[in-house]
Amino acid sequence: MRRVRLAAIIAAVTCMSMAGQAGAVQGAKISSHIELAEAAADLQPGEWVWAPQIAADGPVTVLVDLTSQLATVYRNGVAIGISTVSTGKPGHETPTGVFQILQKDADHRSSTYNNAPMPYQERLTWDGVALHAGGLPGYPESHGCVHLPYTFAKELFQITSMGGTVVVTGRAGDPVTHPAGGVLAPIDELGNAAQHHALSADEQWEWNHQVPDAGPLSIIVSTTDQRVVVMRSGQEVGRARAVIDGFMGAHVATLHVSADGAHHWMLIGVPGHEDEAGRELDAAALNRLRLPEGFRTMLNDRIGEGTTVLITSASVGAHNSGKQMTLMAAND
Repeated sequence: MRRVRLAAIIAAVTCMSMAGQAGAVQGAKISSHIELAEAAADLQPGEWVWAPQIAADGPVTVLVDLTSQLATVYRNGVAIGISTVSTGKPGHETPTGVFQILQKDADHRSSTYNNAPMPYQERLTWDGVALHAGGLPGYPESHGCVHLPYTFAKELFQITSMGGTVVVTGRAGDPVTHPAGGVLAPIDELGNAAQHHALSADEQWEWNHQVPDAGPLSIIVSTTDQRVVVMRSGQEVGRARAVIDGFMGAHVATLHVSADGAHHWMLIGVPGHEDEAGRELDAAALNRLRLPEGFRTMLNDRIGEGTTVLITSASVGAHNSGKQMTLMAAND
């Protein structure tokens, strides 16, 4: 039994870790709720949240925050996962900048560190920086790679594609002054600062007609901000003030259109709300969502099969969306 356990521990430690350090074993915990923005402050080393149903389709971007040692995954401009990480230790700092995924190898082994396993490797630079499953002691301890919990790395590997964008920002060791990530992605699929538009005092709603009417639609309903934000193909396309009553906690639903044209918002059993799977969102509850008429018209003309709605208490305000980001150019 001891021999089997030792082998499992060694297999769970990557080339950037010391196999003899108990704290370097990969995390396998998962939080029980999907309030990603709020969960960020409470995650312990090895913990993560994964709820890809929040946005079932669209471009995927990854934001790694060296300051907070957290990685947030966005799809269609909406957060679907957040995880603790371990990045480069002093002298081997993980470079900041905008990177593309250059190589994917689920069973990769290091050519530099004694053939050590690097499960679910997603290469960011040809000189050895990558995302992969690795040790998570609670502080930066790698030789430059970004270590992820094993299962989180596996899930991420399955939804990313070659050329996908990974942004690394912050600086390890700096005080954390704000939570990393948020409900809305602060970056677009090219790694640039995303364009989020706070409503002015006299605006009830707005719609960006420059965003093409093509691609998956995600609707975020913030009960805290009393705002509704619409995302399409990773871009914010609309935002409105709303009166939102009667919703508690977080819920995710997707639209199904029956043969007679009737709309059915079916709840999805995401982590912490598994019992909701397969139930239909109460029409009476939807009637309590009051929107400006012009915005409702724009939305009704565009929603269709597969549209996803996230009802959340997390904010979509300026403090967690649309903040300015300074990025250093990545090395070739």
